[in-house]
Amino acid sequence: MQLRTRLFLFLIPFWLLVFYSCSDSKPETGFYFWKTVFKIDTMEHRALKEIKAKSIYTRIMDIDFDPSGVQAIPISPVTFSQPVPKEQALIPVVFINQRIFSEMDSLQIRALANKIVPFVSAKIKQAGKEEFNELQLDCDWTQSSRDKFFYLLKYLQELPGLKGIVVSSTLRLHQVKNTVTSGIPPVKKATLMCYNMGNLRQFGNQNSILNQQDLNTYLGGTLRNYPIEMDVALPLFQWFVVFRNNNYIGISKYISEQDINNMALFTPNPNSNLYILKVDLPKANLKKGDVVRFEKVTQNDLLQTAKFLRGELKGKKHQIIFYHLDQATLANHDNAELQEIIRAF
Repeated sequence: MQLRTRLFLFLIPFWLLVFYSCSDSKPETGFYFWKTVFKIDTMEHRALKEIKAKSIYTRIMDIDFDPSGVQAIPISPVTFSQPVPKEQALIPVVFINQRIFSEMDSLQIRALANKIVPFVSAKIKQAGKEEFNELQLDCDWTQSSRDKFFYLLKYLQELPGLKGIVVSSTLRLHQVKNTVTSGIPPVKKATLMCYNMGNLRQFGNQNSILNQQDLNTYLGGTLRNYPIEMDVALPLFQWFVVFRNNNYIGISKYISEQDINNMALFTPNPNSNLYILKVDLPKANLKKGDVVRFEKVTQNDLLQTAKFLRGELKGKKHQIIFYHLDQATLANHDNAELQEIIRAF
């Protein structure tokens, strides 16, 4: 009895150590890079280092119709003015506008796949890397384009040039919720895009970047049953959505937070994120009376999202990918805040 008691007391700290070691494990992290020239400054290098980022998911190109609207071609491919840091893996991402599939048959889809692989491989070498272990296709497919996009995913995985390389896809919230119409992509791994979930073009006081109610509606009770491995992409950006006569006219790149807080320029709408322009603003091509909706993601928003997703993804391996690696975007959330978000998972 005494021996058994001593053995039990000996084993308690051992199992506590195992428990705390497991519970303290953090998910891997990465960043999206979504610009046409790959160049990283000191602030961006520091972010990669301090959150121990394993990967940089780099947009290689968009694929869309040429000006004639007939042929699918690469749009604004990335150029590398410096190599990707050796500490991070380069994950190439190809954005595909789902409308191209309306004009494509299976033979044309195979031809497209055979163009994508050498194009991506050449960009990997330009980035100073010898190899890559994942190719991600980003496409907001619909019921009408689903089968053709899925055919592209399947065919890519059969190509010798991608032997041993994981082909993954992105996922939007509605695609997770509505699997009957959206289907499940034929891949082993996907990245859930936890942003751009509202109606950007709808006038009103809302946040189309990140909305907790939409997360609950689309993912509550469904995400945990999704049958493939899931990474998570979280937004760090903010933007200024402009309306004229209550009609959406675009996102302005020429307005700053300093501008909308300037009472000589804008009148804030109480208890909302809407700001009414008091004078013409030529630098932004805006007119008096235009309404700007300032949308941003707070640290509290991201922590709530992390805790919600932790519960939904319980028991599933996942990586956290921040969108995106850019000095202006990183200024919204310092590295300590990013580390706090990671810990919340």
